[in-house]
Amino acid sequence: MARKSSGLWRRNELTAPQKAVMWLFLLFVGITTFLPMWNVIVVSTTTALESTRSGIVLWWRQFSLEGFQYVFSVCKLGRPFFNSFLVTTVGTVIQVFLSSIAGYVLVQRDLPFRGAITSFILLTMMIPGDLTMISIYQLNRDLKLLNTYQGLILNGLISGFSILLMRNYFESISYTLSESARIDGASEMRIFARIYMPVSLPGLATVFFMEYVGKWNGITIPAAILTNENMYTLPLKLKAMILTTSSVSGTAQIPDNAIMAAIVISAAPLLIIYVFAQKFLLAGLNLGATKE
Repeated sequence: MARKSSGLWRRNELTAPQKAVMWLFLLFVGITTFLPMWNVIVVSTTTALESTRSGIVLWWRQFSLEGFQYVFSVCKLGRPFFNSFLVTTVGTVIQVFLSSIAGYVLVQRDLPFRGAITSFILLTMMIPGDLTMISIYQLNRDLKLLNTYQGLILNGLISGFSILLMRNYFESISYTLSESARIDGASEMRIFARIYMPVSLPGLATVFFMEYVGKWNGITIPAAILTNENMYTLPLKLKAMILTTSSVSGTAQIPDNAIMAAIVISAAPLLIIYVFAQKFLLAGLNLGATKE
């Protein structure tokens, strides 16, 4: 049996030409992914004059941080950055907690209509978000949530995808553990906090990172409920910088190095979060891939 398995493994090994094609493909994907990012970094750290060079800029002729100074002093990017950080962090933490609670409820075997509830959640995921923009605006207007932090946090606070993802992680936990805890007199919240949550850290990290990225980069909801520039989130401010000159005094054109600096600033928090959450994300993906 060992010899047959070994022979089967050898037959499934890639040949030298196949490995070469695979590495060339990965190299191509890596270059096409890295070059735009590197171009943004280089242009953001050059002078305004150097940033006007056409084509892809891969190295500096003159290093300068004036683009970053420009976006904070002239474009006033500090307030939008704070707005995005506050709304995204608070909203994501609440959403992860609510998704975990809902996922825990859905794994209870005595829950009535559990299949129907799951089907309803799936149905909500099939509705395009653009179709609900008018109703979202009218609802926020009636609730007086326009141009408020509460409106930015509450909109999109429930995610069917996150609920089902947490349910799948909770289903990988042996149901006998919770049954034993109930026999010992543990409450549902104690079982949830002491048994399910610690074991599901990879799933929590995965949901947190995915929802954080979505909220940080989201522009549809802010564009629908915000008209006050002081409440702009970072993506909405970047849109105004690129498409109009309303974010600067007079009619001066925003230099390219300032626009690229704003893009670097907007991407930096996501990269930092990924560095710290990478171990949990990989564990969560492996758990999802090997789950029976």
